Amino acid sequence: MNIIPKNFEDWKWCIETQCGIPLTVEFAKSRLAIYNDYLNTETQRFITKYGEEHLENIKAWMKIIADIEEDTTKI
Repeated sequence: MNIIPKNFEDWKWCIETQCGIPLTVEFAKSRLAIYNDYLNTETQRFITKYGEEHLENIKAWMKIIADIEEDTTKI
């Protein structure tokens, strides 16, 4: 596996297993609020360190987690 995950499953494993961060809907929504704000200092720092392509990947993967709540309310 690369240092920077290239797909959802590798990223999810990295965050949950290596970092010990539970990928909850609330966590994903809070990160998306930051990462969708390109003027946010944290977002700018992320882009500088990892690049815009990785930011877009992270946002897409966070959206998958954030959308889980909507999917379960439709059942």
